[in-house]
Amino acid sequence: MTSAETKLGTRQAFRPVPRTGVIYATSEATALGYRTGHSDWCNLGQGQPESGPLPGAPPRFTELSIDPADHEYAPVSGLYELRESVAAFYNRIYRRGLPSQYTAENVSISSGGRAALTRAVASLGQVNLGHFLPDYTAYEELLDIFRLVSPIPILLSREQGYEFSPDELKREILGRGLSVILLSNPCNPMGKLISGGELADWIAICRQLDSTLMLDEFYSHYVWNPSPEDDGSMVSAARYVEDVDRDPVVIFDGLTKNWRYPGWRITWTVAPRQVIEAVESAGSFLDGGGSKPLQRAAVQLLKPDWVTAEAAAIRRAFEPKRELMLRRVRDMGMTVDREPDGTFYAFVSLAELPESISDGMAFFRAALQQQVICVPGVFFDINPGRRRASRLSRFHQRVRLSFGPPLEEVKLGLDRLQAMIESS
Repeated sequence: MTSAETKLGTRQAFRPVPRTGVIYATSEATALGYRTGHSDWCNLGQGQPESGPLPGAPPRFTELSIDPADHEYAPVSGLYELRESVAAFYNRIYRRGLPSQYTAENVSISSGGRAALTRAVASLGQVNLGHFLPDYTAYEELLDIFRLVSPIPILLSREQGYEFSPDELKREILGRGLSVILLSNPCNPMGKLISGGELADWIAICRQLDSTLMLDEFYSHYVWNPSPEDDGSMVSAARYVEDVDRDPVVIFDGLTKNWRYPGWRITWTVAPRQVIEAVESAGSFLDGGGSKPLQRAAVQLLKPDWVTAEAAAIRRAFEPKRELMLRRVRDMGMTVDREPDGTFYAFVSLAELPESISDGMAFFRAALQQQVICVPGVFFDINPGRRRASRLSRFHQRVRLSFGPPLEEVKLGLDRLQAMIESS
C-alpha cells in the first residue's frame, strides 16, 4: 500500500469531530497568541471560575502527599472513602432528617464532567431524550455519539423569560414519549434556575411518569435568587428526592465549578444504586476511572464546614462581578433577556449594536482582536447529528460572557469591549 493510499484510508476511517463552543473559542484565541494565564488576554469565554484564594474561603490546596499505594489504579467507581464523603455531603446539606439517605453505593466518581455525562448516556437504552434549547454546548456531541438515544429538542421561549412550567414538562413527556430529560440547573448559558417547589414538582412528575431526570448541577453553588424553600444559596434536586433508590433522579456535580478546582477533574454521579451499577460498567470501558491521589485528597473538601465556607465566599466574591457585568453590558447597548438566577454567565443580545458586530460570530472575531474571548450564542443551539434543517440559529445575535475570572480581568475585558463597540 502506498503512503497516499494509507492517508486516504485514515481519512475514511476517522470522521472530523467538531470542537465544543468553549474549546473552539479558546483554540481560535490560541492561534492569535492566547495562553492560559497570559496577562495580555481577558478570558470571558471559558467556563472556569477564578481558582485562587478568596476572602473567607478555606485555604487552597498547594501540595499533595501521596501514599505509595495510591500509585495503583483507583476503582472505576472511585475510592470508597470519597464516595462515602459525597453521600454524606448530600445527606447533611440537603437530606437532614429524611428517612431515605444516600450511601456510597449511590455514588460514582468520574474524571471530569464530560466523563460523568458520557458514562450516564452510554448506559441508556433505546430512548427518547428531551433536552432544552439553549443549553450546555457539549451536549451536542454527547447526544450524537450514542445512536440508541434519540435526542428531542425542547424550545424555551425568550419572550417568556425561558420559563418552563411543570405542566409543560408533563405535556412534553407524555406527548413525545420522553424516557429521559437532560438539563443543566442552573442553566448554562442563561442562568435560569429551577428550585424550591417548582423543582419538587418536576421530580414528582418524573416519578409519576417514570421518566428519568438527569440534572447537571455543576453551578449549583452559584445561585443568586434562591427559592424560599431552599436553605441557603446551594440548590440540589437531592433535597426533593423521596426514595434515593427508587426516584428516577440522576445528579452530576464535582470539584470543577462549585469547589473551584477544575484542574483536578473530579466529578461524581449521584443516583439510585441500579443506575450507579450501570454507570460503573460503562466507565470500565470508556475511561477506566480517575486519579487515586486526587480522589483521596478530595475527601477533605467534602467536609460540611469546608463546603459552606467555600460557598459563602463564592457568593461574596461573585455577586459584585455579576452586578458589574449586567450593568456594563447594558451601558454598552447589549440587552439581557433574563438576569441570571445562577452560574457566572450573562447571555446577552447584540441586536442593538452596530451592524458589523451585531452577529455573535462577528462580535467574537472582533473581540479576539482586542484580546478578549467570549463564546458565540450559536454553540448553545445544540443540534445533535445536525438533524435539524440548516438555517440561521435564533441565537446568532447572542454571546455568552463569563464573570468567572478575577474582578480586575472582568473589568479590563469589559473596558476593551466597550472601546470596540464605540469604535464600530
